[in-house]
Amino acid sequence: MGTYSELAAAVSQRHLRSYLPRRWLHVQAVAAKAEQLAYLVGDDADLLVAAAWLHDIGYSLAVADTGLHSLDGARWLRRRGFDARVAALVAHHSCAAYEADERGLGQALASEFPREETATSDALWYADMTTGPDGQDLTVDERLEEIRERYGPDDVVTRFWHKAEPTLQDAIRRTKLRMSAQQR
Repeated sequence: MGTYSELAAAVSQRHLRSYLPRRWLHVQAVAAKAEQLAYLVGDDADLLVAAAWLHDIGYSLAVADTGLHSLDGARWLRRRGFDARVAALVAHHSCAAYEADERGLGQALASEFPREETATSDALWYADMTTGPDGQDLTVDERLEEIRERYGPDDVVTRFWHKAEPTLQDAIRRTKLRMSAQQR
């Protein structure tokens, strides 16, 4: 990929590799999957891969602020002059609006970062939600089950996924249709 995604990879590595090694495994695999899906998004290929590298930057202790990693990461990226679309893709990745609502941050997320519904956002969600915490390939159903088991039935993350699952499944389905239509 191009230089923008290379910069994103370096930034992500600096903030995640040593401090959150398991998260780093996940991010590397999500970025690799995004590279494989790049053919689906045309001119947005480098943008998709950059967003994949940065999608979990908000978990970094140097970045975390509100407890909503997608919003924290997007705000941090914006302050550092990253592309506005990359920040917005990070802000809204994988049904983040549902988690934001659960955490009382829905208005902040919606007002600060526009949500796009494009092949690019769908591909990012697909790459993230078909990759496990250690970088393993999973189906979206396996990934959701893993998340529910990891967080437990009463956690905010489990609650938001209960509401968000249909929206996520739609994005996954659209990506699979694009993949089928563009058999390589």
